[in-house]
Amino acid sequence: MSNIFYDYHKKDEDRIAREREYSRIMTAAIISERFRKQLLSNPGRAIKDGFNGEAFHLAAEESRRISAIRATTLAEFARQMNALQQITSVSLSGVE
Repeated sequence: MSNIFYDYHKKDEDRIAREREYSRIMTAAIISERFRKQLLSNPGRAIKDGFNGEAFHLAAEESRRISAIRATTLAEFARQMNALQQITSVSLSGVE
């Protein structure tokens, strides 16, 4: 008899944690012009540096994807990050 346990709620917890971090990134960009400019010019560095002494907690693949975003406005950045979030959610759910 196998004693394998699969936590079906883990995917939801991971998605919620990822959404929370995306929200934190956007909140920092809204309240800080300096962070916003860095996020738009060098998103990888902005994510790595964090904001106001706080780190962003993203998986390496998520950081890489966000680092690849190229946008000139925060609205454009948000659209691209939202699209990444949708792609990540689909790929993690195994629907690819």
